[in-house]
Amino acid sequence: MEALMGMVVSAVGTVASGALSGAGGEMGRRTSERLYDLLSRGRAGNGEADTGAGGGDPGRPALPVTESERAAAGLRLVELARSSPESAREVAEWVREASWLAPRAVPAVAHGASRPQMLPPTTAVFTDRTDVLAWITALLDEEGRTPGAPTLVALTGPGGIGKTAAAVQCAFELGERFPDGVLFADLDGASAGSALAPSDVLARFLERLGVPPAMVPGDEARQRDLYRDCTADRRMIVVLDNAHDDAQVIPLLPASPGCLVLVTSRHRLGRLVAGHGARPYPLGPLSTEDSVRLIRRVVGGDRPPAADAIVRAVAESTGGIPLAVCTTGAGLAVREHLTWERVARQLSDRLHGHHREGAAMGDGSPDAPEAPADPVRLAQDVSYGELTPACAALYRAIAVWAWPTVTVRCAAHAAGVAEAEARALLEQLARVHLLEEVGEERYRFHDLTRVHARELASAEDGHGRMAAAVRRVAVAQLRFAAGADFRVMPLRWRLGPAYQGLVLPEGRGQGDGKLALAELRDERENLAAVIRAAAHHGFDDLVWQLCEAMWGLHLLLGFHAQWIDTHELGAEAARRSAAEFGDPRAVGRMWTQLAFGHMGLGRAVDAETALDRARAADRACGHHRGEATAVEALGLLRLRQWEFAAAQRCFEEAQEILGRIGRGDDGWEDVPRATALLEHHIGRALTKRGHRTAAVARLNDALARFRRLPGGDPYNEGRVYMSLGDAHLAEGDADQAIVCLDEAVKAMTGAGAGLQLAEAVMARAEGHRGSGRPAQAAEDLRTAAACFEENGDQAGLERVRVRLAELEA
Repeated sequence: MEALMGMVVSAVGTVASGALSGAGGEMGRRTSERLYDLLSRGRAGNGEADTGAGGGDPGRPALPVTESERAAAGLRLVELARSSPESAREVAEWVREASWLAPRAVPAVAHGASRPQMLPPTTAVFTDRTDVLAWITALLDEEGRTPGAPTLVALTGPGGIGKTAAAVQCAFELGERFPDGVLFADLDGASAGSALAPSDVLARFLERLGVPPAMVPGDEARQRDLYRDCTADRRMIVVLDNAHDDAQVIPLLPASPGCLVLVTSRHRLGRLVAGHGARPYPLGPLSTEDSVRLIRRVVGGDRPPAADAIVRAVAESTGGIPLAVCTTGAGLAVREHLTWERVARQLSDRLHGHHREGAAMGDGSPDAPEAPADPVRLAQDVSYGELTPACAALYRAIAVWAWPTVTVRCAAHAAGVAEAEARALLEQLARVHLLEEVGEERYRFHDLTRVHARELASAEDGHGRMAAAVRRVAVAQLRFAAGADFRVMPLRWRLGPAYQGLVLPEGRGQGDGKLALAELRDERENLAAVIRAAAHHGFDDLVWQLCEAMWGLHLLLGFHAQWIDTHELGAEAARRSAAEFGDPRAVGRMWTQLAFGHMGLGRAVDAETALDRARAADRACGHHRGEATAVEALGLLRLRQWEFAAAQRCFEEAQEILGRIGRGDDGWEDVPRATALLEHHIGRALTKRGHRTAAVARLNDALARFRRLPGGDPYNEGRVYMSLGDAHLAEGDADQAIVCLDEAVKAMTGAGAGLQLAEAVMARAEGHRGSGRPAQAAEDLRTAAACFEENGDQAGLERVRVRLAELEA
């Protein structure tokens, strides 16, 4: 009994938490509403009456939020299961369905994407550090290791010492011992301001481990739990590069004793050593012999041989710092006119303070103590001094902000040059080791090199030109993001001049929206960075428009921590902009979008507060379309909270607000579609309140309204048909439900909505099963399985396979 009760209460907790956050998408909504139906039956059977607090209907259950409420709901389900064999079957099926909503690890054997290979390429000129590999190998073979804990290594040392290269090389060499793959993340921890949040890294890792994006939790605690589940039985290497501190690393530690974790940092990680058993290994400079060997490898054999003494002098000037060695060697490798003797002389001049290009040393006093030479800076100065003026200008321009990666588009607009020229200049910088190419036409600074370039930009270009470069990048990113967002959700209403004149691509196929969403996702971190950069420089008009352009990305894929962070900046920017003759409608828009971010984390109170602010802002500026959206969003929150009567009132109030928009007024063109959506919402609320006849009437009205829209709206037509199917199934009319679900399948097929199509087919299978047609039900389940597999939803695929096995047993 206790085991059964514990399992049921756990399922209630999973579903109730997901109901508020929207986790699990369509499946999560259906499972939540089915729980509501089961608890309603349980209350009716016990003769209980609800007070209707919070906007509910008398006699109806409230969403169980607290532990005691969930325990009571679990007990009610157990009692319902005992009332009849049919009820027991329904409760058991619901618990099984709920189990699929719980974030779960995907076994390595189940899905190819769950054996990640995220390790960046090793360098062909890697030199020395054999002692590091030998030491790590000995740790792995060491007897008496702490049971249950991964092998944890912390490589520490100053910037440019070669920590990343050593970690990557060791991971490559040891890869055969860890067959389940490699996870890699640059934590960007050179400063607290640039350091990645653990939540961002966990979301990336979970997806590479095979967790569907819709199943990745929004909050860090649940992400961490799922990550440990995913890694519990695996033999993997996890490389956490450039960590800022212990707090950034600890949430990213896997659970399996079969894992090896390599952490690199400039800082001592005391908590990691004391509390988690990390073994520290400080990296020092290369010996002179190894420095000579490395620089000769970088330069290559095409150049005429130089005297050993000259090569040794150059190598010694680099201080044995691999970054300085490689930067110096790269300059020699790509510039035929640059001689070993000239490089040796330049480094010697800078080393002894006789000549500094681009920076001043000391205070100019002859008695001032000479600053200690920085070998990395010396090498960077030499390389910079050999750049063409155009290449030097681009080098400075792309360093005006700490972009996560530098794309050709970013570089072109930062420097104010054409993309073809920017592409060529980026390649030049990569060849001389001032940039690293980390992906197709994506580059990244070593953070020490970025500091060098930014200091030069400040000295040579000044704040005004640097700010102008940021604005040009922000405008370019806004243009890109708005265009992609328009392709992702072309029918939604939106604000901002960035959308003016946009049209869908000619001959646009069904997959174009998914392609655009993938483009936004690839650029997500850069878009967040440009929002912060624009906010820092006071470009308020661009900040809120960039947030608006990321709406489709966040609504469909989440990334809630970034969503909230950027939209808080957007709300403040919109407020300031409105006070200075900007668009006052943007204030409410930002608050409404921010509310959805809070909903995604299950923060109902924060979401409601944001919606109150949104409504007040929209009402103050007379923006009826925005106010209606805020009220509609509150209704959607009430639906998630099972407050169906309150939700219906919100939707009806939103319709009344839309009615104030006259022909030609702001938002007039969107009124027909907005009204159809609200009719659909009202129909759903009426269905859950038990007013099925009224619900079907409102749903049919919504369907008619969508059909009358210019060009139609197949996706939302399909959703209405699914709601009609649910209403008929709730009435026990499986045949009529199947008729509606047939139409839903046609609509979702036409809309190219693969996962929604799978859910529609599964709902139709349920209707066939209820009508005693197991063969048709099995056929539908096989179709649904194919949809889930095609769309990479491993959890959905496994769920269907279990149902199919039970049906065919």
